[in-house]
Amino acid sequence: MKLSIIDIIIIAAYLLATAVIGLMLKKRAERSKKDYLLGGNNLPWYMLGLSNASGMFDISGTMWLVTLLFVYGLKSVWIPWLWPVFNQIFLMIFLSMWLRRSNVTTGAEWINTRFGSKSGAQLSHGIVVIFAIIMGLGYLAYGFIGIGKFAEIFVPWEVVSPYVPFELSAEYVPHFYGIIFTCFAVFYALLGGMMSIVWADVVQYGLMAISSLVVGIIAMNAMAGNQLIAPDGWLTPFFGMRLNLDWSGIIHEVNDKIVSDGFSLFSVFFMMMIFKGVLVSLAGPAPNYDMQKILSTKSPREAALMSGSVSFILMPIRYFMIAGFGVLGLLFYDKLDLLTGGRVDFEQILPSAISEFVPVGFLGLLLAGLL
Repeated sequence: MKLSIIDIIIIAAYLLATAVIGLMLKKRAERSKKDYLLGGNNLPWYMLGLSNASGMFDISGTMWLVTLLFVYGLKSVWIPWLWPVFNQIFLMIFLSMWLRRSNVTTGAEWINTRFGSKSGAQLSHGIVVIFAIIMGLGYLAYGFIGIGKFAEIFVPWEVVSPYVPFELSAEYVPHFYGIIFTCFAVFYALLGGMMSIVWADVVQYGLMAISSLVVGIIAMNAMAGNQLIAPDGWLTPFFGMRLNLDWSGIIHEVNDKIVSDGFSLFSVFFMMMIFKGVLVSLAGPAPNYDMQKILSTKSPREAALMSGSVSFILMPIRYFMIAGFGVLGLLFYDKLDLLTGGRVDFEQILPSAISEFVPVGFLGLLLAGLL
C-alpha cells in the first residue's frame, strides 16, 4: 500500500469529521425549510464564498488543469474560461443581487419571480426541478469514477480485498471506492443541509490550502537545482493565430496530445470561448450549488460580495498547487508512471506526482481534501 498509517488516520479522521458535522447540525437544519436549504440565511458571505470556492476545488478538475498546465504552459490559464470561470463577474455586478432580492429558497421557486405563476411558468418550474435532479446526478457521476480511480492508485484492491466479504471484479473497483466516498458526502449533506455543507467545505479548504503550500514549496526547492525544459512560448500566456508550441525533441507525445485536443488554432478557439462564455453568463444562474449559495446569503449586498470573493479565494491556492505539480512533472518526467493501456496518459501526472513527491502526513491531508 502506498499510504502510511499516518496518512490513513488523517483520511479517516477527515471522513469522521464530516459525519460529525452533519450529525451536530441536524437539529438546526430540522427547524424549517429555510434552515435546511439556506442555513437560515445566517451564514456570512465570506464563509459561503469559501464554501463555493472549495466546492470547485475537485479532484477531476484539478487533474485536468495540471494536465493543461503541463502541455500548454501559461497559455492554459485561458482554457478554464470554457466553463466559464469569469461568470462570477456577472454574478457579482448584478445577477447575485437580482437573485437574492427574490427571497426564494430554490432555483425552481425563482421561476415564479421571473416569469409569474401562469401555466407556462408552472411547466418551467417542473422542468427546472427535473434539470436540477439530472444535473445533481451528473455532478456525482463527474466526480464518482474520478474519485474511485484516484483512490485505487493509493489503496490497491489487493490490499483491501481480504477484508471485504464479497468478490469484486477489477473493472468495478473504482465504482466501489467512489460509492464509499460519495456516501460520506451525501450523509452530511442530507443530515445538516446547507449549514453542514458550508462547514465541511471550510474544513476541506483548510486541508487544501496547507497541501497547496507544501506542493508549491517542494516545486520551488526542486527548481533551485534543476533546469525547466519546455518549448518556446510555454512561459507566456500570450498567443497569436496559432498556438505554436512545439514539443519535438523534448516530449514528442505532447504534440499528439495538442493535436487531439484541437487547440492548435488557439485564437479562433479563444474568440468562440469568450462569445459562448458571455452569452452563458448573461443568461442567468443555473439551479445548482452556486445559485443555492447566493440564496443563502444575508442580503443582496452580501450575495454580490460572496460571488466576487470566490475567484480570489480559489485561484491563488488552487494554481499554487497546479503550478507545483506541473513543474514537478516537467522536471522529473522520467520518474512518473503515465502509461495506461500501453499509452501515455497525461492525466496521470497528478496522481503519479502525488505518489512520488508528497511526503508522509501531507499526502493524507491532500488526499482527504481531494477525495
